[in-house]
Parts: sequence; structure tokens; C-alpha cells
Amino acid sequence: MGETPISRFSVPELDELPADMRERIEAVREKTGFVPNVFLALARRPDEFRAFFAYYDALMLREGGLSKAEKEMIVVATSAANQCPYCVVAHGALLRLFSKDPLLGDKVAINYRSAGLDRRQRTMLDAALKLATAPQTFGEEDIQNLLACGFTREDVWDIGAITSLFALSNRMAHLTDMRPNDEFYDMGRGRK
Repeated sequence: MGETPISRFSVPELDELPADMRERIEAVREKTGFVPNVFLALARRPDEFRAFFAYYDALMLREGGLSKAEKEMIVVATSAANQCPYCVVAHGALLRLFSKDPLLGDKVAINYRSAGLDRRQRTMLDAALKLATAPQTFGEEDIQNLLACGFTREDVWDIGAITSLFALSNRMAHLTDMRPNDEFYDMGRGRK
């Protein structure tokens, strides 16, 4: 019995990819010890790969009022609402790493309201979930709630942009039936 494919679409071989994409993927492999399947699944369309990861970097690596853990909370909670296994598993692992809490990714994925988050983080996720699941109802009141919790307008933009980028990511993961890497399941859990 063979391994489950990482995508229902064809996945290019690394040596077939343009040099810039190979370099990025190899850098990720060097840092993590494996290649996350999202890189391989999206590599079939180089221009889209570059655009997706450029926007990802602009949001997720940007310095601002949101911590790395808070950004990952947004990804995990909205991806859970979108029933996206790849993003819940992969970003749940990153949330565990950034928060140094081996259970937080699971708690946020299951029910962030009972995950022991502070008021600021719950308000952040309330807004992100509203934008993810009922965007037509999101409005000025939601922005004012975030501002009242100490977020800046730039932070509010980040919350919305991360939610929006991962709506795209979730849907591409569903389209491709992207399989989470096995390595993600143990990351940040303190196991060997």
C-alpha cells in the first residue's frame, strides 16, 4: 500500500522548479527538517506560488501589534471554522511552538472560547471568525470592539488580512485535498 498523495493534482519534482522556488523550499527543509506539503502542492503554478508566499510573508512575518502566536491563533480558529485539516494541523503546530503551550493549538481548534485566552485574544478571534463565517455582518462595531481591547487600526487590518489570506489557503487545501505532513502532529508537544 502506497503513501497517500499530498494533493489530488500533480506535484512537480523539486528539480523541475525555477531556482528561486527551489531555494525557498530547500531553506524551509533546512530549517524544519521536512518540506511542508503546501509548498509542493502550490508549486505546480509558479506565479501563484510566488504571489501566495509573498503575501504570507508580508502578513505573517510583519512586525506589529500581533504576536506570532496570536497570528497563528487566527489561522487555527478560522481554519477550524472552515474545516480545513491541513491548516488546522500545520498552524496548530506553529501555535504550539510560538506559544510554548503543547495544548493551545488543539484548544483553539476545538473551541477558542474555552481555551483560556484573555479578553483581548477572544475579541480578536470573535472578529476573525465573524469575518471568516459571516463577512457581510462584519462592521464598525467589530472594529470598535477591537480598538477597545487595545488593538490599533493597523492590527485590525492584520486580523482581517490574515483571516482573508487563510480563507484562500483553506479553499485551496480543500480543492487539492492537501494532506498535512505527519511531522506537524508532534511539533511543539514536547515529545521526542
